[in-house]
Amino acid sequence: MTAKKGLIQRGERRQGLGRKYHSIRRSPKEKMSEASSLDGRWEIHKESQSLPRNSAPTRLHRRRLLTGRPGANHRDSGPPRHVPREMAHACLSPGPVKSSWQ
Repeated sequence: MTAKKGLIQRGERRQGLGRKYHSIRRSPKEKMSEASSLDGRWEIHKESQSLPRNSAPTRLHRRRLLTGRPGANHRDSGPPRHVPREMAHACLSPGPVKSSWQ
């Protein structure tokens, strides 16, 4: 089962916008720490609010590489949670041993 193609494409567009506006989005944060007056901070805040919403890194969502479905990825290896188990059952990954107590 795979994710809807529109959701995958929306995520790819957001990644592209995030890369495009990364340096622009970072510069107001640096200016904010240097600003001394509250009015100066408000101006910098307005400047950062003028950027597209979809360029914010918090709007990105991690998706599985093979199916494009969201969530449940292993932090170290990347595949979803059930893939290492399936690989162990199919003897594709070295190390894990399937045990049975019946």
